[in-house]
Parts: sequence; C-alpha cells; structure tokens
Amino acid sequence: MSPDDAHVRLLAEHEALLQFLYLAPVGLVQAAADGEIVMINPISAQLLMPLARDGSLDNLFAVLQDVAPQLRAVTAAFDAPCGVVCDGLRLELGDAAAPDGPRVLSLSLLKLDGMRLMAAVTDATADVKREQDRLTRRLRGQARRDALTRMPNREALLEQLQRMLARPPAADGAGFALLLMNCDRFRQINDALGQAAGDRLLVQVGERIRATLRPPSDRIDTDGGAGQMAARIGADEFAVVLDGLRCREDAERIAVRLQGALARPHALAGQEVTCTPSMGLVWSGDADAGAGEMLRDASIAMVEAKRAGGARCVAFVAAMRERAARRADIESELRQALLEEQLFVVYQPVVGLRADGATDHAAGVEALVRWRHPVRGVVPPVEFIPVAEESGLIAALGDFVLRRACSDFAAWQRALGERAPRLLAVNLSRAQLAEPGWPGVVRDVLAQHDMRADQLQLEVTESLAAQDQHVQQRLHELKAIGVTLALDDFGTGYSSLSSLHQLPVDTVKIDRSFVCQADTSHHHRVLIEATVKVAQSLGMNTVAEGIETEAQAAAVRAQACAKGQGYLFSRPLASPDLVDWLAAR
Repeated sequence: MSPDDAHVRLLAEHEALLQFLYLAPVGLVQAAADGEIVMINPISAQLLMPLARDGSLDNLFAVLQDVAPQLRAVTAAFDAPCGVVCDGLRLELGDAAAPDGPRVLSLSLLKLDGMRLMAAVTDATADVKREQDRLTRRLRGQARRDALTRMPNREALLEQLQRMLARPPAADGAGFALLLMNCDRFRQINDALGQAAGDRLLVQVGERIRATLRPPSDRIDTDGGAGQMAARIGADEFAVVLDGLRCREDAERIAVRLQGALARPHALAGQEVTCTPSMGLVWSGDADAGAGEMLRDASIAMVEAKRAGGARCVAFVAAMRERAARRADIESELRQALLEEQLFVVYQPVVGLRADGATDHAAGVEALVRWRHPVRGVVPPVEFIPVAEESGLIAALGDFVLRRACSDFAAWQRALGERAPRLLAVNLSRAQLAEPGWPGVVRDVLAQHDMRADQLQLEVTESLAAQDQHVQQRLHELKAIGVTLALDDFGTGYSSLSSLHQLPVDTVKIDRSFVCQADTSHHHRVLIEATVKVAQSLGMNTVAEGIETEAQAAAVRAQACAKGQGYLFSRPLASPDLVDWLAAR
C-alpha cells in the first residue's frame, strides 16, 4: 500500500470514528488533560448544556464545576499513565435542570494517556428513580414489621384488614375473623425477670402463634393477601387475621388452639414461666366498615375477657361497645372527681367475736371509698373501682383513701379515747405496690397523723399476694415498718391452706362466699374451721366477712374466728355516723 493510500485509509477511519462518536447513544466527550474539550457529540452537548454557565462548552472541568468541583483535582491526582478516573459519578443538576429534562447525570472519566481524557455522560434520572423506588419499598416493608419479633406490625395489620373489609361479601356467608390477644401477666414477668427476659418471652409468643397457624390448610400471608396473618401490634399485644372461614365457630376453634399453645410454660432465665392470653374475637359479619373500628371492637372484647378473669376468648357483640363507652365516660368523670374532691370515705366496723359470746365493737374499721357524683348521686363502687384499675387511677384513689382514713382515725382517737376503733384497715392495689417508694409514703402518713404503725392494717387480695413475687417483696417492706398485713377474700384466689405460710400476712379474711353458707352447709363450716386452725397455728388472726345473720355469726364464732364484719353489725358509715354508732354501744 502506498503512502497516499494509507493516508486516505487513515482519514476514512477517523471519519468513521467521528461519525460513530456523533451517532453513539451515549454522550461522549474527548478532552485534553486540562479539560479543554476537543470533541463532543450531540448527546453530550444536550446533557451538559444546562450546566454551562455562559453557554460555553469549551472546558469539561469548568462545565462541571458546580456539580463536581472535585473532578479537576481528582483527575490531576490520578498518576497512572491510563485508566478509569471515576466511574458512574452521579451529578445532581438541581436548579440547572430543565422542567422536562434530565435531573441526574452519570459521568465516567477515562484517562487515555498523558494528554487525552475521554468522558461518557448518560441520563441517570430513571435509574435513580428506580433505586429510590426500591429503597422506598424496602423501607416501607421494614416500617410494616415489628423490629423485635419480625412479625407484621399494626400498620400492616390495618392495611390487610381494610382490603379484606372492602371485598364483596361471599355468597355462602364465609368470612374472616380478627383475634386480638394480650398476655395476662406480662408486666409482672417483665418486672420480675427484667426487660431482656420479657423480650425473649414476646419472641417466643410470636413464634408459637405462627407455628400454631401452620397446619397444611393454613397459610400466613404477611403481604396482605388472603390467608392468615399474625402480627405484633403493641407491647404485649398480638393479632391474628383468619381468612377463608365458614363461620365464627371456626375462628373460635382456632382461638382455643392458640390458647392451648400459648398457655404452655416458657423457659426464661432458668425457670418456667406461664403467660396465658386474653383474647377478643370479631367476626367480619359483625364488623364496621373500617379496619380501625374492627381493631377497636376486638380490643373491647379482649378487655371483657380480662374482666372475666383472663385466659379466655370473648367474641364481640354490639352491646360491648356501649359498655366500653360507658366505662370511658366513667374514667373521664372519675378523673374530674379526684380533682374536685367528689370522693369520700366510709367505714364498716370490724367487731371482735369473743369466746364468751360478747362483741367488741371497737376492734376496728375498714375504710371504703365512695363517689358522690354531682348529677347521678352516689355511684356504686362496683361501677368505678374496675374502671379505676383499668385506667391507672386506682393508685391515686388508694392514696386518697389512705390519707383521709388516717386523718379520720386520728380524730377518733382524740374525740373518743378508749372507745375509738383500735385498728384501721385500708385496701391496697397492685399499682400502689408497684411504686418503689410507696412504703415511704405509708411511713410519712403515719407520722403526719401521729399513728402507731400497728394501728394500720393494709389489705391485699389473695390472688394478688399469691401470684406476684414482686408484690410479696413489697409486702415484706411494709411489714418491716410495723403495719399489720391482711389477706383479703381468702378462698377465692390462687393460694391454699398449704401455701398460707409463704405469705407475709398477719390476718386472714375469710371470703363472704364461705361465710354466707356457714349456718347451712357442713362443707363450708369445715372449710372455715380448717382456715381458722391453720391461721392460728401460724400466729395469724382471722376475720369472717359478710356476716348478715345471727346464725352466721354464731357459726363462725363456734369455729373460733376472731373477728367478724358484715351488715349484721353495721353497714359502712360516714365518719360522724361511725362516732354515733360507737357511742351507742
């Protein structure tokens, strides 16, 4: 080949290369080492022009100064003879972007040799949007999961419920159900064993729920489709959506299966712990149109299950909603009552049952709270005490009773002398005993009213004292002050005569359900006799509650019960009336 032919061929190849560069679907820029642009194809010009301050595309570094100010220095510092200076560098156009144009560019810069650079520029707007969409979906998925159990959370549950509620009703009446469950004793377990153990318990509960819903016919769908879904929606609250059921009875059978699985002991901190669930069930045919309302109704039914003693499932009925609204009204009004001093204290005498048949009317009194509502008059305790317990107001209410009762007791001592009651009994709540500094409160109240500690008897229910080690520890702290401790409603809770010695109490109050049949049932007389004998052998006193007739009084007196309390002797009395009652005897 002659030199002329070689020159022609070289020109042809150069022309072909330029044509390729101009027609390539990628923006290409050839520049000198200082950034001066030697060649730029139309796509590059189009992509880079919005960044050119003065409309000039003479220097690559100058064009990119606002979006990649470091590029000139990075290129100068690249000391290899050739190679990739940067690859896929994202350039945010910001205010320079045209309304319908690219918003993000991708730049790759190649050092060809010591004198030449080659840059590739592409529109990365769509890629960035896809990446953002993927990140959003991933974050949304994480936001719909509980961090501890990795189960779907409240948001995911509500989304699925809403989709299912929006479906047209099945022609055959089939539907779905929502189960809401709460661990009955989780707070006590968490307090006794620590938060780490409590977290492990929650994880185990979640695993058992999911395992119970996995027979071949069941399917958990955490993405919100048809099937079954288990979620953790609160601290110790779990929910299960059961789809494709023929009737509500199918859901109730699954609830029984779940209760059985969750009632088995859990291994925690080297010991076995039992944590039964209270469940509320709502059938789709009984549900309102909204997912939030369905969850609300399940919560109402679950509260009913707890009020009935826990460890059971209660199906929602519309009447429950009205009762829940009534309890909400009572809670609001009770808060106001505490502020406006609508509450007052009455006292029921506790008499001594002497062996010679005489009655000691000044043995003691039990303080009982009452509520005088400005519109409805006196509200029965059965209406507002459970609401106070559920709403967290019981501690404030109990402290009010303690302070007012001690004040009245001190006044009786000054006014009546030896005829005054010798012992004041005040009921305790779990909330009061849960307060670490509460024994100090008792000590301060006694000092304020110049009362001896042994003149105050604090009463705790049998079920509370027997179940909770934390409560027993607090009872020991109170006993160290010198107050008397009583076990209330004995015979109705969880303890037994064989375990009575384990409880740090001085007095056992025999429940009225035994006393009311003491004169007619040999069985009940035997139970009272056994309780009295065991209590006496442990150095404890006994009080028979709910005595209403002379026959009942004679029966418990015959069993050597030390004290009695009931309408036979007196109804609860206001402080002035109690003074008159004592004076008359």
